Amino acid sequence: MDQKLQILLDTIKKLVRRGAYPNLIKVLSKSHPADIAHLFRYLELKEQRILFNLIEDPAAAAYVLSELDHNGSAQLLTQIDKETISEILHEMPYDDAVEIIRLLPEEKAEEILEGMQAEDSEEITQLLTYPHDTAGGIMSTEFFALREEQTAREAIAALQQAEDVEMVFYIYVTDDRRHLVGVLSLRQLLLVPPETPLKKIMTGEVISVRTDTDQEEVAQQVARYNLLAVPVVDNGNRLVGLITVDDVIDVLRQEATEDIYKMAGAHEEELLYGDKPFKIARLRLPWLVTNLFGGVVTGYLMWLFKATLKEVIALITFIPVITGMGGNVGGQSATIVVRGFATGRIDFSILRKVFFREMRVGFIMGIVCGAVIGLVALAWHHNPYLGLVVGIAMVTAMTVATSMGVAAPSFFKKIGIDPAIASSPFVQTANDITGILIYFGTATFFLQHLH
Repeated sequence: MDQKLQILLDTIKKLVRRGAYPNLIKVLSKSHPADIAHLFRYLELKEQRILFNLIEDPAAAAYVLSELDHNGSAQLLTQIDKETISEILHEMPYDDAVEIIRLLPEEKAEEILEGMQAEDSEEITQLLTYPHDTAGGIMSTEFFALREEQTAREAIAALQQAEDVEMVFYIYVTDDRRHLVGVLSLRQLLLVPPETPLKKIMTGEVISVRTDTDQEEVAQQVARYNLLAVPVVDNGNRLVGLITVDDVIDVLRQEATEDIYKMAGAHEEELLYGDKPFKIARLRLPWLVTNLFGGVVTGYLMWLFKATLKEVIALITFIPVITGMGGNVGGQSATIVVRGFATGRIDFSILRKVFFREMRVGFIMGIVCGAVIGLVALAWHHNPYLGLVVGIAMVTAMTVATSMGVAAPSFFKKIGIDPAIASSPFVQTANDITGILIYFGTATFFLQHLH
């Protein structure tokens, strides 16, 4: 946090402790809403509620709410009365309001919708019919479009009168049945004679998405074609909404956050349960229990090889190294693949290439690490065959681990499950099991030379 925000935070905390609300109101009125929203992450929920209720301008309160994490916004709304909520949501873009309302308890959401103005309630209810992770769920219905028969002069006049619309990056052109037929830039509009019809200057090939397009795919389209906005059409190619680049940034941040939580075996809902450890534990337990059973399987495999372990007790020295290194390199490969799927840099057409690349990387790293650990085994236990066993096991385990790191997320992606869930808990457990099998299998093969 920079010095200016730190001073503002210290001032606000001091005024809240003193209950100096008139002074707080003055401070808030002079602060940018984005700065206020940033400070909320350093405040307790009680302090947030006090601060939010002291923002007198509904537009500023709406701005703050839009800048907050949507889970945090929903938490705040449960603490204030429905009249104030309706007033604030009226000032927000519909797509942001929808995201917040989705996170509220059903009864609270219905109560808010009933208290809103009919026009607002109707728009928000319509957007709520789309799944939250689709283009329809994140689009804004406040967009700017013109008919193809209109002239450049009429278009400019319409632009000057446009108020309640999303940022106008492009002008979308429709026919008389609202079908999307073209697009043009503001620059094109200004460089033609005023009486030129839009259909003569528009570009007919429009990059658009359908309402059921996954939000990740929308983000990839915007990034691929360097767009500032992308139109949303229904099944009949009728223009129904618009997704701007700021919405896409929110999507990328949200998807990245979800992936990180899943890769850690956690859940984004934990943000709602900051002071409820039992609920947080309930969300984390499933993957921990999975790892627990994986550990039991690993222990059982070691028990099956108890004769080998009994014959050469020195083998126990390198069990953590074999399983640990396999889990580490497998996690690296899985993370790369999961992120590649998320950003569109990896798909099934190049998966074979990625698989063999990661396998070669694992083999090279395995040779280096295997040589090192083999020399350590030789120097420690003075047995060249033990060094050979540990080295071979390390090379094989790390090669298999990188392959598993590609195969597991790809399998989940293929069957329609988010591959992020495979990257850490699943791959770690699987590589522990395969590492033990490889290590003790190799040791059993060379057992007569290890005595």
